Amino acid sequence: MKSIVLREIKSFFGSPIGYLVIAIFLIINGLFLWVFEGDYNILNTGFADLTPFFTLAPWILIFLIPAVTMRSFSDEKKQGTLELLLTKPLSIWQIVNGKFLGALLLIVMAIIPTFIYVKVISSLGMPEGNINMGSTIGSYFGLLFLIAGYSSIGIFTSTLSDNQIVAFIVAVFLCFFLYFGFEGLATVTPTISNFISALGMQDHYKSMSRGVIDTRDIIYFVSITVAFLSFTVYNLKSLKS
Repeated sequence: MKSIVLREIKSFFGSPIGYLVIAIFLIINGLFLWVFEGDYNILNTGFADLTPFFTLAPWILIFLIPAVTMRSFSDEKKQGTLELLLTKPLSIWQIVNGKFLGALLLIVMAIIPTFIYVKVISSLGMPEGNINMGSTIGSYFGLLFLIAGYSSIGIFTSTLSDNQIVAFIVAVFLCFFLYFGFEGLATVTPTISNFISALGMQDHYKSMSRGVIDTRDIIYFVSITVAFLSFTVYNLKSLKS
């Protein structure tokens, strides 16, 4: 599996993809958080916290992660190398996990530079250092689990077609629905709104952003990730047979 992970990382940074992903994520966040006027501008909120960043990041990642994962298996199918990959002395689970971890590590690399935001906000606090670190750490944990969920969805959709654009569009739709769709459904079903919203990623992500790491939220994200990776394995097994 290590060889698959290294292969994915090398392919990302052997072309402009890896650098573009990191640059696009940081530039878009930087513009909305520090330059553009609006609700996401940290300097205009009057509060020393990173809530605007953690509100904006899931929406950017809805498009960015599918762009990273869309080639995972669809490109292998298009190039005719998927059969060769499946004949390697690795289990299908090891291949899928290798692809998944490669994409996950790339996105985590894009997140790491945002730690400087914490230092900047802390220095801007009144008094200096007045920042809710519990909420910030919880939000980063929530973002990590969200990235894992999005990545597993993207890996799964890349097995559905040899067309990367199709894989991208389906992944964006599924990520959007699982993050925002259930919140929308909850508004039209007030009698069971709490149950419906709890099925979506946004509810659990917001819960972790409060600084409380609840095992129910962790179990939810792990279940979503494992479920879509299982769907991926099933699809590949059907292709292999």
